[in-house]
Amino acid sequence: MARRRQAIAITIVVGLSFGVAASWHAVSAPRGNAQLLARTKSHSGREVATVAAFLPVPQALRSFHGSPSPGEGQWHIAGRVVRGHSAIYETTIRLPDSPSVVAGIAWMDTKLLRAKLYSGSVSPGGMLWKYTAPISNAASETLVAAFNGGFLLKDSNGGYLSEGHLVAPLRAGAASLVIYKNGVATVGKWGRDVTMTPAVVAVRQNLTLLVDHGQPVPGINPADISSWGYSLYKNANAWRSGLGVTAAGALVYVVGPMNIVDLADVLVRAGAIRAMVLDMNPLWPVFSTYAPSSPTGAASPSNGTDLLPTMVQSPARFFELAYARDFVTMSAP
Repeated sequence: MARRRQAIAITIVVGLSFGVAASWHAVSAPRGNAQLLARTKSHSGREVATVAAFLPVPQALRSFHGSPSPGEGQWHIAGRVVRGHSAIYETTIRLPDSPSVVAGIAWMDTKLLRAKLYSGSVSPGGMLWKYTAPISNAASETLVAAFNGGFLLKDSNGGYLSEGHLVAPLRAGAASLVIYKNGVATVGKWGRDVTMTPAVVAVRQNLTLLVDHGQPVPGINPADISSWGYSLYKNANAWRSGLGVTAAGALVYVVGPMNIVDLADVLVRAGAIRAMVLDMNPLWPVFSTYAPSSPTGAASPSNGTDLLPTMVQSPARFFELAYARDFVTMSAP
């Protein structure tokens, strides 16, 4: 059961001739009401706008099969605490058409976590990257989670921008993971939901949106083995991963051995209003959280945990010199 949080809120006080003054205060917010606290009056009668510093915790997910199995759809806390609050919640859910198989779901608070795109020598290649595997000792002290990126660029039908380098042109209409200077990340259709601005520092594109307007896109086929990525051994129920954004702005990651329709359906059940495909087949999908013994302790393979124990890769993946693919980290500010 997710515990009740206490919101740490920012209060902006607007005066008539004294500019804007900012102050911190603590308020108690019930579970589910922490995203936006209403505009209120200060003691002097001036209006203040109060915005919470974290998102509402996710609600339990409804099973696709009526009565849930034990623990199905119930969120549990994962990874290190950030500013005294839990930033990542995880659960599993049985697949719609295969109740013996479960998908793993991770929910990430984009108000508490800061995203960074790490580039690989093979994917995207071609650069001497500052942010590349292995994760540095300094970065490990704030690391909360890490997960895989998308297809090789030749298969992604999209572009790649990071650290000021445009490795491949950004394609209008492509599904895009976009990261801003403040570390906030979102998922959208390039040119419609997200566009280039001075605040954008990284864009990772991969195919087109799999979920749009809170629904799977039309025309997806559960037998597909090529349109949404080439499945190893022509197996439609290949290991797949996807990333979406909820209406509140949280990121949701889904992974497991499933067909493309299952992936879309689970992303929607997890609350995604827009979502994209990430990497697939057994070697590449991996989502790991890290929980050092102290709040500022270093993340390491020894304190890491995979979202699903059946994943081929381990939490050590992001600390390996030989890991040449792009990935995303979620860290404390």
